[in-house]
Amino acid sequence: MLQILTQAEKTEIHRTGKRILGEIGIRVRNKVIYDLLLASGAIQDKIDATRIYMPEKMVDKYLAVCPRQFEIRDREGITTMVKNNGSSLFYTANATQYVRGTARKAVEVGVDEFTEFIRVVDKLENVKGIVGTSLKEFPPNCRDFAGFKLAAQYTRKHLRPCIYTPTGAEVIIEMSDVILEGKPLSENMFFTLGYSIVSPLTWSETALDLFFRTRGHGIPIMINSEPMAGGTSPVTLAGSLAMADAEILSGIVINQIIEPGRPCIYNSGFAHVFDMLTTLVLTGSPENALLQSAGSEMAAFHGLPSASWALSDSAMLDSQASYEKLFTALMHTLSNVNMIWGIGNIETSKTISPEIAVIDNELAGNCLRFSSGLKVDDEHLAFDVIREVAFQGSFLETTHTLEHFTEEIRYSSLPNRSNRSSWEKSGSRSIEETAEHTVNSILMEKPDIYLSGSQISRLEAIQKKWMEKLNQ
Repeated sequence: MLQILTQAEKTEIHRTGKRILGEIGIRVRNKVIYDLLLASGAIQDKIDATRIYMPEKMVDKYLAVCPRQFEIRDREGITTMVKNNGSSLFYTANATQYVRGTARKAVEVGVDEFTEFIRVVDKLENVKGIVGTSLKEFPPNCRDFAGFKLAAQYTRKHLRPCIYTPTGAEVIIEMSDVILEGKPLSENMFFTLGYSIVSPLTWSETALDLFFRTRGHGIPIMINSEPMAGGTSPVTLAGSLAMADAEILSGIVINQIIEPGRPCIYNSGFAHVFDMLTTLVLTGSPENALLQSAGSEMAAFHGLPSASWALSDSAMLDSQASYEKLFTALMHTLSNVNMIWGIGNIETSKTISPEIAVIDNELAGNCLRFSSGLKVDDEHLAFDVIREVAFQGSFLETTHTLEHFTEEIRYSSLPNRSNRSSWEKSGSRSIEETAEHTVNSILMEKPDIYLSGSQISRLEAIQKKWMEKLNQ
C-alpha cells in the first residue's frame, strides 16, 4: 500500500550493492567460511587476508537458490507462510532493562522480570512471537539457551532467541528435541534464528560460526544489517540502503553456500540514525521509518521476506513512546514487513515493559486493521440494503449489519470508548492505568505452564550440563 522507492531506484540501489560486493568487498573473519567462499567463486584480496570480493555472477547464483517463502509455526500448531508482501507478524524485542507502568526507574532484566513479561505477552492476541533476552542470573555465554528454556515454559508462541554464542544455538537445537517430544524440527519450525553483520561490511567469527553450526536443519535465518546513518554507514539514506543491501546479500550468499535452500529473511529494518546533536543512536525518528520501509521494498525487489522494528527513543511509557511506535509500526504494516519487532520495547531497544506491551498490542491491532483496507464488491457496497432501509431509520437491525459488523469494525476494551459519565463510574482510568490493571490481572492468575514436568526436568538437565561445560 505504501511506496517509498520507484522500480528504477530499487534497481539502482541493488546495482550499487553489487558494486560494493564486487569492488569494495567484505571482511570474513572465519577461515572455514573464507575458504568456502573462495571455492565458490569469491576473489581474495591481495593484501587483507580476511577480505574477499563477490562477483556479480556469484551473488546472482546464490541469491537464486534462496527460498522465496517458508513456513513457521507456534506450538499451538498454527502455521504461517512467510513471504514478501505477506502478513505482518508482531514480535517482542530483546533488552537489558525492565520497567513497570509509568515508572521512571528501570531494573536489570532477570528471570522474574522476563517471566512476568512473557506471561503478559502470551495473552496478547496481536503478538505472534517472543524474542529472547539477556538474563542477569546467568553467565553471558549461557543466557541465550537459558532464556529460550524460560520462554518455552511460559508461552506457545513462536520463539526467536537472541544468540550470544554459536554454542548457545546448538544447545537450543538440542532443547528443541525435548520441547517437540521427538517430532522433527524441520516440520515444526517453532523458532527462528538470526545474526547481524558488523557494519561496515564485516562478518564476525561469532556470526559465521553460528551460521555454520546450525546448518542442516532448515532453520530460517534472519540476516541483519544495522546501518547507522552518519555513523557506520553513509548519512544519506540511499547510501545506507545500498550498503545494507550489500551486507544482507553477502549473508544470504554465505548461508546458501553452507546450506543450499536455507530460508533467509532480508532485514535492513534494524536501521539506526546517528543524532549529530546528542551523539546518540535514534530508532523512533521518521528517518528510521523511511529506511525500514524502503528496506522492505528492497526485500520484495529480491522476492524475499523482510523484517524491521517499531521502536521509540523514550525512556518511559509516555506520549513519545506511543507516537513514535505508532508511526513506525504503521509504516511497516503498510509496507508489508513480515516480522516487526518491538512490542513492549522502548529506549532504543534497551528496555521492555509489560504495560507497554499491552498498549503496543492495541497499536498493532489498529495497524493491522488499517493495512487490511476495505472490500468493495456488491455485498459490501450494500446497494440493496440502502434501498430497503433508506428513509426508514436505522441500519442497526438489519441482517447485513449482523453479518458484517465484526469484520468491518475493530473492537477493543483497552481504549476509552464510553461517554464521560460511564468513564468516571468505571474509575476514570487513563490508558496507562488500564494497561497496568490488565497486567496486574494477568499476573494475579495462576501461571500457564506449556511444558510437562518431565520436559522441564530434561531441559534443566541440558541447561546445567552446558553451563558446567562452558564455565569450567
